[in-house]
Amino acid sequence: MAPVIEIKDLTKSYRRGSQSIVVLENLSLDIEESEFLALMGPSGSGKSTLLNLIAGLDKADSGSIRVRGTDISSLSENGLAKWRAENVGFIFQFYNLIPVLTAFENVELPLILTNLSRKERKEHVTTALRLVNLEDRMEHYPRQLSGGQQQRVAIARAVVTDPTILVADEPTGDLDRRSAEEVLGLMEKLSSVIGKTVVMVTHDPRAAKKAGNIKYLEKGVLANAPQASFPECI
Repeated sequence: MAPVIEIKDLTKSYRRGSQSIVVLENLSLDIEESEFLALMGPSGSGKSTLLNLIAGLDKADSGSIRVRGTDISSLSENGLAKWRAENVGFIFQFYNLIPVLTAFENVELPLILTNLSRKERKEHVTTALRLVNLEDRMEHYPRQLSGGQQQRVAIARAVVTDPTILVADEPTGDLDRRSAEEVLGLMEKLSSVIGKTVVMVTHDPRAAKKAGNIKYLEKGVLANAPQASFPECI
């Protein structure tokens, strides 16, 4: 079976004045179905850039990214936006919940533009909130929830459309240790039990250990020997 994500010879650079800064250089990586992958590395190593490229939020200079056979590198902006809506669930460090909406309404947001009926949307949202053990908090507003509960609402929102992949950018960075453990346990369950492919960027080695696989980046390439190369990740 082919990997769910196939990255080949990926290069990405940014302009800084007259200078071109290479962030990723000829990077190749396969990510399997149901894999929970942690991307680690020092600041500026390219891990967040790689996550954004996988999620279709940015485009590479060269190389390709295939997700279940679709070369997202070749999609138009409109095509990429449609692809993201159907295939990617996002989990952010600071939750990105809408303060004036309830937990239910926040989770329902990605479904509003679909063809689902109101009844079907309610069933999907209830299932997602039940999955993160917050069915009894669906009418609460973000301000009435703890940080860990808000992140679990964000995870419910990410999975409510049944995406192909989940991308998480420092999902435990704003949480206390207990809440972080709960969120990571949930992400582990999404991978191992539900079968979701999860790609997570983290600086926290405790968070990375929850993943089934860890990849280290340094100066835009995959690297080994994290103890020597990534003192801030240990």
